[in-house]
Amino acid sequence: MTFFDNAFDAPPGLIQRGITDRQNLLRHETEDFLRALSLNYDERQAQYWARDYSSEEAYLASVEPNRQRWLEAVGDFGPPAAEMEPLVEPFAENERFRAEWVTLRLYGNLRGRGVFAVPKIGEPPYPTIICQHGIGSSPEKTFGFDDGSGIYRGYAQRALEAGFAVISPMNITQGPPRARYGRLCLMLGKTLWGLEIAKISRLIDYAQTRPEFDTERLGMWGISLGGAYTIFTMPVEQRIKAGIICAWFNHRLRKMVVDDPRHSCFLSTQEEHIFIPGWLREFTDSDLVSLICPRPVMSQTGKADGIAWWPWVQEEFACTRSHYERLRIAERCELDLHEGGHEIRVETGLRFMKQWL
Repeated sequence: MTFFDNAFDAPPGLIQRGITDRQNLLRHETEDFLRALSLNYDERQAQYWARDYSSEEAYLASVEPNRQRWLEAVGDFGPPAAEMEPLVEPFAENERFRAEWVTLRLYGNLRGRGVFAVPKIGEPPYPTIICQHGIGSSPEKTFGFDDGSGIYRGYAQRALEAGFAVISPMNITQGPPRARYGRLCLMLGKTLWGLEIAKISRLIDYAQTRPEFDTERLGMWGISLGGAYTIFTMPVEQRIKAGIICAWFNHRLRKMVVDDPRHSCFLSTQEEHIFIPGWLREFTDSDLVSLICPRPVMSQTGKADGIAWWPWVQEEFACTRSHYERLRIAERCELDLHEGGHEIRVETGLRFMKQWL
């Protein structure tokens, strides 16, 4: 790529054009190479996965190495503090349920927080749902407070009215602070995802000390970033027996690296906190659900939701369902594909949780 024979004789403008053009070419070559490497996923399947479908027990044993590598990818922060030191404060109460804020010791001075709620119908212990909020959101929104757009539909309240107890964890909710703490985690070889997954597990530990919560019948139902926490947490937190991934499940390779007007691509956003080292090495969404299998899973996906192009979701979900089909338990894997957008589907979700909890 010769723009001139001798830089000493070239005018400054020509030198600058050469610098710019060479940089453009190098950037484009690099992006093309890395995108192609990311999308060349099938070759990595044989290298990293060796699933055995002969029985559920054999299957679980065969994916255990992948489960451990996923925990390594998000980061294992180790055992929490010995004492939980719970602080319980009022949150909301009416004739149908009672809810409290609970603060627990997690690591050092770091606390885990969430809302714990129990219905006033039926008899304890109650089957329990972890209702996980999304980005820019809060536990309050899962209960229908401060939800002007109506995407949550008060689904935590609706679950309580249906006879479930509810745990609604509080996560760091804005992109810039998530990116800041993500950087701190990365320098330790971990991620913010791993730290907040540890927090969810701590809340489950506490629920096990409360007789109102039946943690043998424990589900998780998250929307958007909460859907991410559902699909990221359930592979390593096997006390969760059923999950609903709302407004997150995707054709992960395209979602992460392919710009397309039909969906948003994380590569072209400022959501730095999203990225996990080793994610696309072996963990598409269907692969992560294969670490949840044989536990029941539903994906709630709106055709009008800009986070995904729904035919690609169908394509990825077919791969997901194949794991359940080969174990002859296809009824445990369900896609709730609807005409709406980025929103909770209360009726189908409660029906699913009633069926499997």
